[in-house]
Amino acid sequence: MRTPSGSSLYMMSVAGDFYQFHDGELQLLTHALTDSITVADSFLVSDGQVRAPQRHIARFTRSIGDRELPEILREFTQTALRFLPKTGSLFPRLEYRESLPLGQRLFLRIRNSPELTKTVTLWSSDSEDPRTNYQTKGPDLSACQRLRRAANLRGADEAVILSPSGHIADGALSSIVWWEDETLCAPDDNTNWLPSITRDLVFELASQAGYKTSTKSARPEELTGLEIWSLSALQGIRGVTAWQGLEPGPLRFMEPFRKRLGMLSELIS
Repeated sequence: MRTPSGSSLYMMSVAGDFYQFHDGELQLLTHALTDSITVADSFLVSDGQVRAPQRHIARFTRSIGDRELPEILREFTQTALRFLPKTGSLFPRLEYRESLPLGQRLFLRIRNSPELTKTVTLWSSDSEDPRTNYQTKGPDLSACQRLRRAANLRGADEAVILSPSGHIADGALSSIVWWEDETLCAPDDNTNWLPSITRDLVFELASQAGYKTSTKSARPEELTGLEIWSLSALQGIRGVTAWQGLEPGPLRFMEPFRKRLGMLSELIS
């Protein structure tokens, strides 16, 4: 196995490189797969540093459960982290495809990171929630990507999924949180939101800094004038500057929290 991190001549294809884990090695694939993704997990790698890598590994492993042999899964995740290039800005994705034979279901996709920005504009989706399994990252990626493209066509960066009652559930590929005075808030379990590592980290940082945290149901219009964030493993914290006619408040807390979140990155080995 030749690892990208071990070669100064390593060059990634425009679409990224795709590897299958088989017989203890990551083997480069040159053909597309039609099998759907059962579980996925992505994270930003910046010059070999990752924010909370073991939490991503744990979520990926937990979502697969007992559908894969534990020793194969453990070897794959350890190999994948070592395999990643130690320079540049990357957005790799771990993938699991249950429809394939046991021992051939695990994949690593290495991609260049998209552009990183500090702010974002939102659009509330006017269609039903397209997700079929909101508690697991992976099976609904294509549907959420289509939803984001719909937002882009309307001049926004990200789509927001609302519950049938019009309450905030999730971003298409992010988590939505907001500040009410000095309390950090997020959607509660009355709506369907994907468990988010970045949301957990930001809530922990808020508690450590002495701020209150809360989960509650809220409609977009109830957030007028409030500081609103979009959270993701790729972008970290982005401040919302516009939301389909809603005027968000000033971004008072964003920069200190972006710095605190950045300090959680660690070098992978």
